Amino acid sequence: MSTWWDVVVVGAGPAGSAAALSALRVRPGARVLLLDRADFPRDKACGDGIAPHALDVLADLGLPGLVDDHRPVSRLHLGFPAGPSAAGDMRRPARVVPRAVLDARIRAGALAAGAVPGRRTVRSVRPCPDGSHLLVDGEVPARVVVAADGAGSVLRRGAGMRGNGPGHLAVALRGYAPVRDDLANEQRIVFAERDQPAYAWSFPVGDGRANVGYGEVLREGRPLSRAHLLRRLEELLPGTTQSGQSWRGHHLPLSSRRPRQPDGRLLLVGDAMSLINPLTGEGIYYALLSGACAGAAAVGPGDPGRTARRMLRARLGTHLLHTRSVAALAEVPRVLPAGVRAAASDRVVFDELVELGLGRGLLSWRSLTRTAQQVR
Repeated sequence: MSTWWDVVVVGAGPAGSAAALSALRVRPGARVLLLDRADFPRDKACGDGIAPHALDVLADLGLPGLVDDHRPVSRLHLGFPAGPSAAGDMRRPARVVPRAVLDARIRAGALAAGAVPGRRTVRSVRPCPDGSHLLVDGEVPARVVVAADGAGSVLRRGAGMRGNGPGHLAVALRGYAPVRDDLANEQRIVFAERDQPAYAWSFPVGDGRANVGYGEVLREGRPLSRAHLLRRLEELLPGTTQSGQSWRGHHLPLSSRRPRQPDGRLLLVGDAMSLINPLTGEGIYYALLSGACAGAAAVGPGDPGRTARRMLRARLGTHLLHTRSVAALAEVPRVLPAGVRAAASDRVVFDELVELGLGRGLLSWRSLTRTAQQVR
């Protein structure tokens, strides 16, 4: 691995593979090394819901129809166990694709485009003495390094940027269970009565199973145990934990406390950039979009870090401000139930909440007004 690389991507999940794809689309023939510590396919704890916005990014990167063999799910039901609730068809359907499938396909697309695979656990990135490039683990030279190494990013910490703490870090537990008949054709989100944002989910995979789980925000002095997460899941989706399997926990660094992308040659993407929607926990769309921005910046003119920062701000800046505000409002008692009632009575509000939670939507005055009218 002594070859000089234009871009070294650390982490071959959706964010890293999108960065590799983007770099190669902007500059065909670029020398791109795509590293990961694991072999593929590999499982990743996640809700497996793939929003149409994520599929748009994949199409732009040259991978249209990547998961067309997984059936679309249009109906979304959200609410509280005893009400209120709102349900309807989303304007564009989502798909539920296990990460072992999705990640392997995106990575395969990056390799087909010309990225070179590598198996390595990366522990450090440092600048060379003259500042002309970076050295991965002291021996792999690269003009730019993309840090796509996940929620516990070693490269982020190595660059002096702290990880998320309580209030800005969620914990979730995911498993697979036989899908209930009433949940076989819809994605369901059931909010907890307290500790918002916190909810259980059931997303049908299409093979007789559903991806089920529960997550909530970690608070100061309140550790979240596996037993607690399973207990809350059972309260919100009764019967799920008896038949569930493959329980895996994971951390979700929320975008309400994300680092500022620094100037320079180290680019943060996806979970390493704390790009997780603080209201819904959605992160795949953000991962793909941030990876696409970073890959283009890595092989383009100018300072890569500054370019990536400006590109991402242009695409997501206002949206992220809105999601942070809505997540803060959701912590206020009676606000989230009011929002659900507003969504049930006004289709525009329903659609806006879907876009806010899954894509890069904004909260309008109409939705705010309708929600305020429903506070009880």
